[in-house]
Amino acid sequence: MSTNVISIRAYKAFKDTEVEELAYQAKILSMDKVELLEEMVRFQEERKSMGALDHAMMIRGRHLFRALETAADTQELQILSRSYRRHLDYEITALRNKQDN
Repeated sequence: MSTNVISIRAYKAFKDTEVEELAYQAKILSMDKVELLEEMVRFQEERKSMGALDHAMMIRGRHLFRALETAADTQELQILSRSYRRHLDYEITALRNKQDN
């Protein structure tokens, strides 16, 4: 017989992360292009100060760069945003695969 045991703390942390992610996504979707660019600068500064991206920051970055890609009015910004987003998608997949092993 198989038993599924889940830690209440782990479940709460997961739900809190999920709520934070949805709140950030809503914030990003309400921003105009200039605000998105300012958020990109904040994101890069936070990333630089942390040294490495954690999972939550990767998810936030993916939302940010997807929104920037959509709002881009130049091909260069669209390409840059798409490149960052794809890199984050790759990092998220690699992290999930690492956690599964």
